[in-house]
Amino acid sequence: MKKIVLILPNIRSAFNVGSIFRTADAAGIEKIYLCGYTPRPDKDEKKIAKTALGAENKVAWEYKKQAGRLIDDLKKQGYQIIALEKTKKSLNYLKFKPKFSAAIILGNEVKGVSAALLEKSDKTVHLPMMGEKESLNVSVACGIFAYYLKFNV
Repeated sequence: MKKIVLILPNIRSAFNVGSIFRTADAAGIEKIYLCGYTPRPDKDEKKIAKTALGAENKVAWEYKKQAGRLIDDLKKQGYQIIALEKTKKSLNYLKFKPKFSAAIILGNEVKGVSAALLEKSDKTVHLPMMGEKESLNVSVACGIFAYYLKFNV
């Protein structure tokens, strides 16, 4: 079984978080870890519910203040830590062959995945961009990569 969890450190928008919950439900993601100042269903219920459409009540989630400590714990449990971020050393996601169980780190809407979390990651992968923009919305990127992991590898 392909066990996949998401790590959302310091995501700014409750609407993005809600959209990620909805995508996680659709793709069969096991759990979402909300870290730092990321909006949470128990604190930002109405905003998250607007885009999650009830998925926030279906997908398991947990709040962890520090994503770094969470990553250390997940590694001890055998998770491969995958940062979804464009860097000089990142691999095109279509060429990536994951090990399961997998934990995907999604980056902040402006700053991306922090250098400290990139350093803790086992792999860094990116979605190729064909236009002028350097990235997709975090919830869209999550959907593409989550479906790739669940259904194509």
